[in-house]
Amino acid sequence: MSSPAHRGIQAAQLGLVVNTLLAITKLVAGIVGNAFVLVADAVESIADIFSSLIVWGGLRIATRQADDDYPFGYGKAEPLAAVVVALLLLGAAAGISVEAIREIRTPHHTPAPFTLAVLVGVILVKELLSRRVLKVGEEVGSTAVRADAWHHRSDAITSAAAFIGISVALLGGPGWEAADDWAALAAALVIVTNAALLLRPAIADLMDKRPGAELLERISLAARATPDVRHIEKLKVRKAGLQYFVDLHVQADPGLSLHDAHILSGRVKTAIRTSVPEVAGVLIHMEPHEV
Repeated sequence: MSSPAHRGIQAAQLGLVVNTLLAITKLVAGIVGNAFVLVADAVESIADIFSSLIVWGGLRIATRQADDDYPFGYGKAEPLAAVVVALLLLGAAAGISVEAIREIRTPHHTPAPFTLAVLVGVILVKELLSRRVLKVGEEVGSTAVRADAWHHRSDAITSAAAFIGISVALLGGPGWEAADDWAALAAALVIVTNAALLLRPAIADLMDKRPGAELLERISLAARATPDVRHIEKLKVRKAGLQYFVDLHVQADPGLSLHDAHILSGRVKTAIRTSVPEVAGVLIHMEPHEV
């Protein structure tokens, strides 16, 4: 079975190929079909291309082994990549907004009907891609891959907005030519919202926010179930990329020798890492159990 990082990289590579094809298709259709909202959508796909490249690079760096310079490994490259993806989304939204406002103020022709067919295909492809990448992100616990998935979904949303805008422009006739530009402006607001939602978990990982209760409970149960462990306390867990590091105080018989206490701490580490494979390192503090 592929490693979590490898699966995440494969998801990013798939997004890279799909986004490249869609960006070219939308850009050509938007220019030929006189639909700025489709050109704006192409810009979003181009941003998706860079986001997939960033996620790919972030995951590759995150899988590097710890060394003297980075004793805790390179895992933080993964949420850092997610932050960059979110910032790219914000940049794309700003660019689309500026151009949409300019187009609204500039008279232009009604978009061509064939652009609707292009958008239907784009929506279907991007939504399917988003679901597939999001599933991988959830399974491997990657903030960056999940961010990439939501980037794909935001593209599907902007395409849906474009479909509505162009439909209104075609049905409304003269005087409604700018409907697709207003749709592009609305899509930009959706992109900004998605970017904000992506930033929160990425920043949480960078700031070592405590993981969910379910993971903490699995670690706690593994430690408590180890023979000769009487009590545990001060369980702290932080995430680094796709892995976790655990800091734990273990209480045992005060009469244990230093050697036996060391052996027990090793058993606790093994129990935790066996029960929770995502854990890369465990630091145990042995203490006497006081009744």
